[in-house]
Parts: sequence; C-alpha cells; structure tokens
Amino acid sequence: MPVGTMASVKGVPQSLLDELGVQILLNNTYHLYLRPGVETVRSLGGVQKFMGWHKPILTDSGGFQVFSLSDLNKLSEDGVQFRSHLDGSLHFFSPETSLAAEIGLGADIVMAFDECTEFPATRERARASMEMTARWARRSKDYFEAHKHEVPWFEEKTRELGREQSQALFGIVQGGMYTDLRRESAERTVEIGFPGYALGGLSVGEPRAETWDVVSNTIPLLPADKPRYVMGVGTPEEIVEYVRQGVDMMDCVLPTRAARHGLLFTSEGKINIKNARFARDEAPLDPNCHCPVCTRYSRAYLRHLYASQELLAQVLNTVHNLSHYLDIMQAARRSIFAGTL
Repeated sequence: MPVGTMASVKGVPQSLLDELGVQILLNNTYHLYLRPGVETVRSLGGVQKFMGWHKPILTDSGGFQVFSLSDLNKLSEDGVQFRSHLDGSLHFFSPETSLAAEIGLGADIVMAFDECTEFPATRERARASMEMTARWARRSKDYFEAHKHEVPWFEEKTRELGREQSQALFGIVQGGMYTDLRRESAERTVEIGFPGYALGGLSVGEPRAETWDVVSNTIPLLPADKPRYVMGVGTPEEIVEYVRQGVDMMDCVLPTRAARHGLLFTSEGKINIKNARFARDEAPLDPNCHCPVCTRYSRAYLRHLYASQELLAQVLNTVHNLSHYLDIMQAARRSIFAGTL
C-alpha cells in the first residue's frame, strides 16, 4: 500500500496512481484528525470522495504518530493525551475516540488503537505495552460493533456493494522484540476475533534482523484464512521474503521518502541519481522497467532535475519507485497463482 498520509501520496495525483495499478492506499487518522478534521471529511462524503479515489483505503489508528510526533503525551488506561505537532493544542485519543475518527473518515479497513512500543524496550515495558494493547483491542472491537452503522453515506455504500458491512476492523499484535510476548499478543488478539490481523511496533529503529525474526515467528500464529498485515515494511528485497512467509499486506514510506532524496530502486540495484556520473547518461533509469518514467526519460535528465531542485524530480522519482514496488508485488502474485513462488 502506498502511503498517502494526509489523503495524498506526495507529488502523485490519483489518476496516475490508477495508471500504476495501485489497488489500495493508506491514510493516517492522526494527521487527518488534526487537519482538515474528521467532521470536514465526513461532511464531504468520506475520505475517498474527498480525495477523488474510488478504490479501497486503509486508515491506521494514529497510535504510532501520537507516540512518535508528540513530545508531550500522557498515557493512561483510558488512552493518551497529546499535543498537536501543528499548533500545540491538546487532544485525547482512546480506543473509542480513535475508532470514532476512523469510522467517520470512512476507510474500508480501520485499525484498532494500540500502543506502539519504542526500541529498545525492556521486557517489563514491552509486556505492559502488549497487555495495554490487548485491552484496547477489546475496547476497539466493542466500540466498532456498536457504532459501525452510524455513517449514513457508508450505509448506502454498503447496500450498493451487497455486503453486511463495508468497513472492517483489524487487530494489531504488539510485544516488542520478544518472541514469547508476540506469541501471547497474537493468541489474545485472535481470541478476540477480527477479520484481519496486523503486526505493529516494527521499523521503530530495531536492526533488520530483529524485524525479520519477529515477522517469521509471529505470522504462523495468525489465521491463514484472514489477511495478515505487517505495518511499516520494507525494502524491495524484504517484501518478497515477507510474501514468502505468508504476509498478505504491507505498507512503507520508503519508496516515496527515498525518491524525494534521490534514491531510486531498480532491477539492477539502488541508484543515487544525485551522482555526477549520471550527468551524461542517456540510458533509461531501469532498462527492465516499463513505468512512465523509464520509458520516456534518461538518467541524465532525472539527474538534471534533481540537481536543479525542480519539483518534477520528486514527482518522477516517486512514480518510478512506486511502480518498482508494485511490479514486485504483481510478480509475487503471479508466482503464487502459478505455484512457483
């Protein structure tokens, strides 16, 4: 899932995302809650209508941003009080208020409110966080079941699709880097019962080997007949291996963030387009790529745009990196269907 934090994949219009074959986008509840506000989005028909996107959207709960962007937050059993990174105003997120925001935004998949454990964290800290997340998962589900039918335009969409409910709530497994805590979290989350399950608390500064250990040891504990989602990963090489482990969904800011810094992913490895050696290079960025960038522009031109600080550089770089990631996932799906993964 490309990350469209504030209802926008930076620099790429929705029509081009369509052309690239994007199937689902991720939006961030924390950011949209602060600006333009849930009621604004809700009054305009939900986030899809608001941003002109006709395919599915997943919203995260905002828990990660509350803990990572707010220097002043106060955690309690009820939830977390935090200050906006925009203007310092005081706000409060709980499992109930977070779900109210997600339901109001109208995403197809919404995430339970969890506490994201920092790295490094002691076993005691990771256990306390995991247990809090488990209690919050129950509260999230209870609130969702009681309020999921309260958005009139979403009810209309539900009827059009012929479903009982068009929004789905996923639970999140926590536990830090501790395998036994992850196992317990997975068991407790599955016991509550969700239509999909996610691994959270990764890509928070831990060594990649530890990320891999958590994923490989935890994914088998989650139901194989439900979507299994690893949040915040990974590199092109890693995502193929996660698919091989049984992961169904992933999101990551890496392809878009790296693109803005001139780091491009190709079938021949990473390219830093800032390097002077590309100044007269007439070759396409990736001769094996058929994206709109590689079929039209040379490495020399892309290097010129970046060196000149042209906005188009960020747009084209992002389009290519997204296309590269999407091509990898498409190839993985083909291999699964063919039985050759």
